[in-house]
Amino acid sequence: MRIEHIGIAVKQEDASVALFSKLLGQTPYKTEEVPSEGVNTIFFGLDNIKLELLHATLPESTINKFISRRGEGIHHIALSTEDIHAEIKRLKALGFEFVNETPKPGADQKLICFLHPKSTNGVLVELCQPV
Repeated sequence: MRIEHIGIAVKQEDASVALFSKLLGQTPYKTEEVPSEGVNTIFFGLDNIKLELLHATLPESTINKFISRRGEGIHHIALSTEDIHAEIKRLKALGFEFVNETPKPGADQKLICFLHPKSTNGVLVELCQPV
């Protein structure tokens, strides 16, 4: 596995895009809405990792809940795998807990699932596999 991207929860999409564009010296290469998650995703590409800004599109989205509890900031670290089903099986056998054990479509043409932070030292970890 490798780190595929780091997800950052943001309150104000336009202001955050402007901030990260200045910081990174580039504009996002992709914006994608994921209606099932109530989120708009904005991707910046670096040499071998991506930053994903996450902006809530629905009041009840998990990103809105996250920002209400913790404020803006790092939301998750995504690990890329070639076989998400095998990784779920392997990690379950090792005692890791999942938010969702059944992979679902996510942004950037990926299948995704999340490990529960209580089994990963408080870090929300996303597994993702290219479709």
